[in-house]
Amino acid sequence: MPKHGKKYQDATKQVERHRLYEMTEALDLVKKVAPAKFDETVEVAIRLGVDPRHADQQVRGAVVLPNGTGKTRTVLVFAKADKVKEAEEAGADFVGAEDMVEKIQKEGWLGFDVAIATPDMMGLVGKLGRILGPRGLMPNPKTGTVTFDVANAVKEVKAGKITYRVDKAGIVHAPIGKVSFDTAKIVENLRTLVDTLIRVKPAAAKGQYIKGVTVTSTMGPGVSINTQKITG
Repeated sequence: MPKHGKKYQDATKQVERHRLYEMTEALDLVKKVAPAKFDETVEVAIRLGVDPRHADQQVRGAVVLPNGTGKTRTVLVFAKADKVKEAEEAGADFVGAEDMVEKIQKEGWLGFDVAIATPDMMGLVGKLGRILGPRGLMPNPKTGTVTFDVANAVKEVKAGKITYRVDKAGIVHAPIGKVSFDTAKIVENLRTLVDTLIRVKPAAAKGQYIKGVTVTSTMGPGVSINTQKITG
């Protein structure tokens, strides 16, 4: 089992392992102990009271974080005719149809973070399911990436829209900012994500819904948050 470096170990010593911190205090601490020299991403892991094995307890969607993630995301749009110009004017990095599908199929090109498609393109884009699906890049109506309103979709991604999906362990992982962000901005992003998850709570989910929240930086230790305060 690999050992953590000295910087990580020093950072860990500053975090009380079994303590549930207040949200602002937790994020201040994450920023303080981030051990890397680069601007680390602040991430959150939210454990939900759902059983992902059941279709009626799946939690998936998208949300625009008010302060963005601090990362510039590259957008590919599958579109034709007037929607091509619309996507380009909105700031899409790549726009195309058959040419883009062929580039991905034959060259293995994946130089984008988000793919958006107009509904009439999904018959063509569907051929890429085996390539894009496992990587979480397949356009999906549930995340707002299959739409005729490509301009708005592109602008939302550029503004800080993220997708979320509960994993097999019932946990939602998401980026909520950078260590260089003001703590207040990260707090606002986190609250927006939590409020969204509460709003889309499956009717079949019983008992406590938000069961655990842990924040961390890319290279730093996790800090647990008091869930009673975060959902209040």
